[in-house]
Amino acid sequence: MTDTHPSASGHAHERKHPYHLVEPSPWPALGAASAAVLAGGAIYFMHGGGPWVMILGFLGVLYTMLRWWMDVVREGEREGHHNPVVRIGLRYGMALFITSEVMFFAAFFWAFFNASLFPTEAIDRIWPPPGTRTFDPWDLPFLNTLILLTSGVTVTWAHHALIEDNRRDLVRGLALTVLLGLAFTAIQAYEYSHAAFGFRDGIYASTFFMATGFHGFHVVVGTIFLTVCLIRAIKGHFRPDHHVGFEAAAWYWHFVDVVWLFLFSCIYLWGS
Repeated sequence: MTDTHPSASGHAHERKHPYHLVEPSPWPALGAASAAVLAGGAIYFMHGGGPWVMILGFLGVLYTMLRWWMDVVREGEREGHHNPVVRIGLRYGMALFITSEVMFFAAFFWAFFNASLFPTEAIDRIWPPPGTRTFDPWDLPFLNTLILLTSGVTVTWAHHALIEDNRRDLVRGLALTVLLGLAFTAIQAYEYSHAAFGFRDGIYASTFFMATGFHGFHVVVGTIFLTVCLIRAIKGHFRPDHHVGFEAAAWYWHFVDVVWLFLFSCIYLWGS
């Protein structure tokens, strides 16, 4: 009787689909809770309270991101769950995320063009508003444009090196991209520290800092993203036919490049 179904247990564990059904994880719940603490702490801080609740929420978000992405790396690199079908889903997810980021920046450009193309009586129907001393677009902004465009070239070099299984140039290209990202952030911080206006100094200042500041934040995130890829490349991760994590970082960095070209052309050059 025990031999009538010899393969029953084997069929019970046989994989019948190409998808990755992830194990139960605490990170979505912890991430949502940390984001709620961060948002509540930020509101409390903006109304005169201390910053500690906001800092606690921020640290919770960082911890969640670190552990969650470590799990994703483990699932793809060591456990082999990121087969071709799963990688297609990951690429679609990254493409949709970048699309949502495009909509995010579209709101800032909308605010800027609404204020600049239709200036109100409050600023004498003049743009930039009277008394506003803008940045020279051909000074530091142009230098940052060259830096960011060069970083797009180096990350593409790294990508082609990976496809050709040239790990030396992969590491070199990623290292140069990270250094250029750090240089861009340092120059923008210097530029902000020498601005002739503050965030609250009218509609020009508000739209300028919101658009360029959030782009700067995305440069920082992209630099961290590429730094993780650099560490993984040094450790021997990624293969010519299996590097969706690197592809996501490269796509994100090219998106940051394109947004900066629009910022430079519209806000720094035309808007000033």
